[in-house]
Amino acid sequence: MGISRERRFPVATPALSKDDFKGAVEKPGIVFIDWWAEWCGPCKAFAPVYERVAEANPDITFAKIDTDREQELAAAFNIRSIPTLMIFRDGIPLFAQPGALPQQALEELVQKVRALDMDEVRKAVTQEQSAQETESPS
Repeated sequence: MGISRERRFPVATPALSKDDFKGAVEKPGIVFIDWWAEWCGPCKAFAPVYERVAEANPDITFAKIDTDREQELAAAFNIRSIPTLMIFRDGIPLFAQPGALPQQALEELVQKVRALDMDEVRKAVTQEQSAQETESPS
């Protein structure tokens, strides 16, 4: 039979590269990113959970980044342990944590990110940036 055994992700979890990363995370909306590698056992265990939650939430971008193929991008984000989950909303990084999550925990994260008041988040980010600017010597 002509079935390919090549590893493919459902449309719900597209692969990101350094070339399309910025555009993906800066667009309006919610973006979950699973940093993974083919040789990583916990990554393989987390993949079906991630894919199920992605399929249940088609309005959210659930992307994957292969740390072996995207070593420069992984280094830029200081990815030292995989799987690592990152979440962006409206271009703002909200969450980054290594480790495979159970499905219920991932679903809870989806709900928490959906429930965020982004005006309040933007206000907090602006205040934090202002505080850092006043602390650093000019």
